Amino acid sequence: METDLSLLWDGVKLMVLGMGMVYVFLIIMIIAMNLLKRALAPFAGMLEVAPKATAKKKVATSTDDARLAAIAAIAVEASRTK
Repeated sequence: METDLSLLWDGVKLMVLGMGMVYVFLIIMIIAMNLLKRALAPFAGMLEVAPKATAKKKVATSTDDARLAAIAAIAVEASRTK
């Protein structure tokens, strides 16, 4: 019985140590990312691509609406017949 508790206690210690290492690594990683963000801020605009002119949107016509309604009706009918 003593060895079972000893093994359980060793497992708990190993779990706490492992989770502690994960949290320490995550904290170090967050600090490093913030430092890199500050260090690279002056160079942020160098690789930025200029936005392209947007194309005019196609205006939906009544024929498009009628076509879509016909397609929807065909799809509903096909699903009902299956």
